[in-house]
Amino acid sequence: MTTNPNASKSPSINELEAEIAAFAQEKADCEARARELLAKEDPAQGIFYHEEIFRLKQDKLRLETEILFRTNKIARLRFDQQNTSPSQ
Repeated sequence: MTTNPNASKSPSINELEAEIAAFAQEKADCEARARELLAKEDPAQGIFYHEEIFRLKQDKLRLETEILFRTNKIARLRFDQQNTSPSQ
């Protein structure tokens, strides 16, 4: 039986929380940039940034998913720690 070479040790809760913080900052940057581009659009002049705004919104959704994934992983790790610790 072979082991998966990509399977390494599970990240710690602290590592996951650090990743969440980084993703949250990146998400805030995407939101700010999208708001900035929306404000700069001028339909009368034909100035539109729809492609970049759309891409930024996709990135925001991706980052929200990454944050949720890591939050769930933290919850699972905490649950596993509670269930594997000796109670007696």
